[in-house]
Amino acid sequence: MKIRVAEILTSCSKPSHFPVSELPEIAFLGRSNVGKSSLLNALVGRKQLARTSSTPGKTRLIHFFRVETDARDLLLVDLPGYGWARVSRRERDSWRHLVESYLADRSQLRVAILLQDVRRDLSEDETLLLDWLAERGVPSLVVLTKIDKLKPMRRKKRVAELRDGLAPTGVPVIASSAQTRQGLPELWRAIRERCDAA
Repeated sequence: MKIRVAEILTSCSKPSHFPVSELPEIAFLGRSNVGKSSLLNALVGRKQLARTSSTPGKTRLIHFFRVETDARDLLLVDLPGYGWARVSRRERDSWRHLVESYLADRSQLRVAILLQDVRRDLSEDETLLLDWLAERGVPSLVVLTKIDKLKPMRRKKRVAELRDGLAPTGVPVIASSAQTRQGLPELWRAIRERCDAA
């Protein structure tokens, strides 16, 4: 996959601000600090397209990135992280409304990619989110992040454990690392397949 252009299109705090576009959209979501920005940057081969931070909850808007490839143009969409970000309940509720409005109503959405740190167990947040997506007919995919943080034997065991835990959902699982780029070609193939299937 050759990336010709990767640039920020817009950042939105309200559903009414979502861009008017017919391009297929790929949404990335997950717990705060799971590595969404790092994975997005690695996917497009840019260091600072999506801003990374060690502070959970930095992404508080929905960011739309326009990506032109040798195969097709599309939008990668970075959704606010959820979980233990130190923000007020009111702000968390605002994020939830924004994210749910996008996921439930965006006709251009081709797949929602849920990121899961390979070192963490699946929580009720992740299982409920996958159920919520399935109920609304939104195709989903789970990407296990930060696999480079584990030694090979431990990594293999953790990936197998998480795959087994996700097996009842029927959702495909890809193990990845933004640092080593492992799993990124497989992820691009899955994205292209979803775009082509629409």
